Amino acid sequence: MEGLTMKTLLKNGFIVDGSAAPGYYGDLLIENDKIVSVGKLGDVEADRVIDAEGHVIAPGFIDTHSHSDIQILTDPEVLPKVMQGITTEVLGQDGISLVPLPQQYIQPWRKNLAGLDGDSDDIHWEDLATTEDYLRAIEEAKPGLNACYLVPHGNIRMEAMGLDNREPTEEEIQKMKEITRREMESGALGVSTGLIYMPCAYSGMNEVVEICKEAAEYDGVFVVHQRSEADDIINSMKEVIEIGRQSGIKVHWSHFKVCGKPNWSKIDRQVELLKEAKAEGIYVSFDQYPYVAGSTMLGVILPPWAHDGGTDKLLKRLEDPELRIKMIYDIEHGIPGWDNFVDFAGLDGIYVTSVKNKKNEDVIGLNLIQIGELRGKDPYHAVFDLLYEEENAVGMYDYYGKEEHVIRFMTMPEQNVCTDGLLGGKPHPRVYGSFPRVLGKYVREQKALSLEEAVRKMTGKPAEVFGLKERGLLKEGYFADICIFNRDTIIDKGDFTNPAQYPEGIDYVLINGQIVINHGKHTGFRAGRVLKR
Repeated sequence: MEGLTMKTLLKNGFIVDGSAAPGYYGDLLIENDKIVSVGKLGDVEADRVIDAEGHVIAPGFIDTHSHSDIQILTDPEVLPKVMQGITTEVLGQDGISLVPLPQQYIQPWRKNLAGLDGDSDDIHWEDLATTEDYLRAIEEAKPGLNACYLVPHGNIRMEAMGLDNREPTEEEIQKMKEITRREMESGALGVSTGLIYMPCAYSGMNEVVEICKEAAEYDGVFVVHQRSEADDIINSMKEVIEIGRQSGIKVHWSHFKVCGKPNWSKIDRQVELLKEAKAEGIYVSFDQYPYVAGSTMLGVILPPWAHDGGTDKLLKRLEDPELRIKMIYDIEHGIPGWDNFVDFAGLDGIYVTSVKNKKNEDVIGLNLIQIGELRGKDPYHAVFDLLYEEENAVGMYDYYGKEEHVIRFMTMPEQNVCTDGLLGGKPHPRVYGSFPRVLGKYVREQKALSLEEAVRKMTGKPAEVFGLKERGLLKEGYFADICIFNRDTIIDKGDFTNPAQYPEGIDYVLINGQIVINHGKHTGFRAGRVLKR
């Protein structure tokens, strides 16, 4: 009943508070949605008691790179996240999401977004023009976990100047700045871009700097899928650092890595660049998923020019036999500055995870060579046909690196954990398992991190980077977002053959003081809130 105080006592657990301080055995008392005391509390009266003996009591995990933007409206429990202990996720990634979205661009934009975040006819797209509209829609959907939003650069650019591949005018730059201010005023945490995705990829550095200057006025963060994660990664990192230098914004790299064996030697220089930027006073951080394979939309294997003007124009180009030949030539010979996924992963190292049409579901789980064999065609043309029939709404995963690199980046002080989980079809197993995998594989089994360090990288560190007030720590006055897990059994279960498996070892999850996972089972409560800057 409203107005009544509900006290919840968590007792006898090993408390890891998210600060990286040493864990200790103790208790935690919650009143309604807030933590009121932490420590050795002795006899305390409570309305409900959870005996956490033999378990770790940690803050709820914060997923700083999420693609639940559509699912949080259509299936708001978002169980793949909540079941792995995630209590907050950051939406609006990679420079393309739902809003801002002018009416005249709804149809082409849905096609552009589909390969990354999916699509749905159950959403009232015409009612989603701004961040304010979208955050209100999430609140009305009663989300299963806390959600916050980054205003996407691609959406800003689209509203200001459409989807064409050209430089903006001075007036259009001013319009982008105005849009950024409007969306930050609505509560966005910062700006995201995906410099391999259209239309973000059409922008020069100055355009991004001007947008970031506006977000920096609100102490926002700049979250970037950089222009290259492969051959040109060093110049790409220098560009991102220069954006931070000129705009004064906090810089956060998405899914930090280096792709392709020829580029593995560049890791030392990547690390040096981060150190140099920090020494100069530029705030730098990054997130990472704990796997040697990545995941995105399959359309990224096509050269950038194929996407000029949006998905409808891409589909027209795929109808042209001569342009297909040019696409194959550019994929096989490369274009300077373009991240060529086929070059670093190989046709046999790229696998389809999702399609929207039932007739093509037989390709899910196959690599591009196998799709060619199944269709009785050259693999390139088989893939072009697939992208055409699916209107570019195809997901994929690709193998890019090796285990020792994952560990090297994971143990750096700038790192925090994320899922980068694309939710459709037969997804990358990170959707279900990133956080338990770190705790099971890299903490317990490989001892690459201490338990306290790992929990900080999942809780206190991301809350600090994204400016999430009163979240991320077990501390008096903070919101009661909590994960209780068994450190001896926690582990991810999904693999690339059968990814949709919930992890083991997570017994309780509380969101804003409500028990949403009880003895490993979802209670049906949707206790999430929209978190604004």
